[in-house]
Amino acid sequence: MFDKNQQKILDELSREELLSSEQKEKILAESSDKDLDKILLTQNIVDEEKLTQIKGKVYNFPYTSLLGGKIKPITLSIIPKNIAENYKMIAFDREDDKVKVGLIDPANFQAMEAMDFLAEENDLKIEYYIISKSSFKETIKKYESIGKEVEKVLGVAKEKFGPKMPPGTQELGDVPEELESEEVIKKAPVAQIVSVIIKHAVEAGASDIHIEPDREESRVRYRIDGMLRTKLKLPIYIHSAVVARIKVLANLRLDETRIPQDGRIRLRINEKDIDFRISTIPVVDNEKVVMRILETKTKSMVLSTLGFHPWVIKVIERNIKKPNGMFLVTGPTGSGKSTTLYTILSMLNDEKINIVTLEDPVEYFIRGVNQSQVNSEVGYTFATGLRALLRQDPNIIMVGEIRDGETAELAVHAGLTGHLVFSTIHTRDSFGVIPRLTDMKVEPFLLASTLNAVVAQRLVRKICKHCKVEAEIPADIEKSLRKKIELLPKEALPKGVDLSKPLKFYKGKGCSRCGNLGYKGRSVIAEVLEITKEMQKIITSGYKIAEVKEEAQRQKMITMDQDALIKALEGVTTVDEILRVTQE
Repeated sequence: MFDKNQQKILDELSREELLSSEQKEKILAESSDKDLDKILLTQNIVDEEKLTQIKGKVYNFPYTSLLGGKIKPITLSIIPKNIAENYKMIAFDREDDKVKVGLIDPANFQAMEAMDFLAEENDLKIEYYIISKSSFKETIKKYESIGKEVEKVLGVAKEKFGPKMPPGTQELGDVPEELESEEVIKKAPVAQIVSVIIKHAVEAGASDIHIEPDREESRVRYRIDGMLRTKLKLPIYIHSAVVARIKVLANLRLDETRIPQDGRIRLRINEKDIDFRISTIPVVDNEKVVMRILETKTKSMVLSTLGFHPWVIKVIERNIKKPNGMFLVTGPTGSGKSTTLYTILSMLNDEKINIVTLEDPVEYFIRGVNQSQVNSEVGYTFATGLRALLRQDPNIIMVGEIRDGETAELAVHAGLTGHLVFSTIHTRDSFGVIPRLTDMKVEPFLLASTLNAVVAQRLVRKICKHCKVEAEIPADIEKSLRKKIELLPKEALPKGVDLSKPLKFYKGKGCSRCGNLGYKGRSVIAEVLEITKEMQKIITSGYKIAEVKEEAQRQKMITMDQDALIKALEGVTTVDEILRVTQE
């Protein structure tokens, strides 16, 4: 028979004179079907919206109707489509941190648990409402799909831009001359296609968008968590128009396709200001575009949230509080060096301190920091810019990259004359920074007295927390990893790790939230070499690597490889990932 709440629904219908006592008795006595909603609706006893209102009273949930209503895409996207479909719930309104969520079944506690988890991750407060199945079905259709959106506008694009050929002619993929017209480029559907590509890249958390010709098609790839993934394939005849549309947005020359061009776009997407760094390059018979997404950080960045080990953070904090000297971050392109420097600058940002930067280009804007962009076309290089910055009465200087001897010499000079200098440099690890600078003709005794610390880092993909499971590791790999782990300082071992027992590692088995990859997001792995008095002596006496490593051990330095192992033991990343990132 019916449960207690279903009994209450029948009682409420009777109280409101929508159900006669005879009808009620008949439903209770004769029906073996426990789906009360189905009985009431098929017998036309009550309409769906009224029934939903009644259920709201019984379950003590406010009722709302979403039929015919408008919902902002950014509000709808608070709950991913797959979760909305699974738990039958919709985010339909938002004001500041308060979000209104509609549920079909107010007794679905799993749905509320899932929503509470999402809310906690995004600092949101939830107000639950009961909605009808019709409200849900109508609203779920409003979720946008990149494939469907592009497919829709491509129908128009083919008519406008597709090659006009007589019957029987073989299609060669030639682009008609009408694409050269800027007026045509500015019109839909090309503008819509570009908007869809950009919008979905931002929502997917991509760092870069690649739009590249590939024989008979134009391929769109997103770099997500450091890995490129093909997201869309367009007909080749639309490629030139898409490239031209992006050029128009970035104020680049449409008539110049023989040389690379660089530009910048600022767009407001989902109520956020986002910058895009645009780079075009000529390829065979066409052009390729790469768009770097530079999303302004709304929350203050913290070293711990980037993934830095507490020991590393202590050394960093100790050295960035020094009044002068040089602090360097090293690593390959895309290893998060800029993010680390911006985080440190945000930590030091104070109205009593004059912070100036020299960057190529300015990636993130920090309120209160004076940021300048180099321009080699007019002779404004890192070296000339650094000379100018020293006349700007700075306390802290950030130079985007030390690329040559002149910039290195000026940075060292700035550190010696009472400024705190931050910069990046390209080396394999922290031990390689000193030799790299001496190769640039910087005197070792100047480095010894100027350099405070060097951080070397990489990025590893994090295991998706929604599909994380224990992983089986081959015995030979487990044995090799164990040897390395045994060399770790005992204090650095994660809590609960017992070396006398089999080691536990984890992986993501793949789910809808991580695109079945098993990974979601990235974490830094890092090492920091502090320039102590002992290290200063080693630098001035010839910098013998054996002595350097001995001093690093005395400092209880955790190497990048060891930090990666710690993160694998903690279940942050996988063994496969640390092997991929740390192997040279």
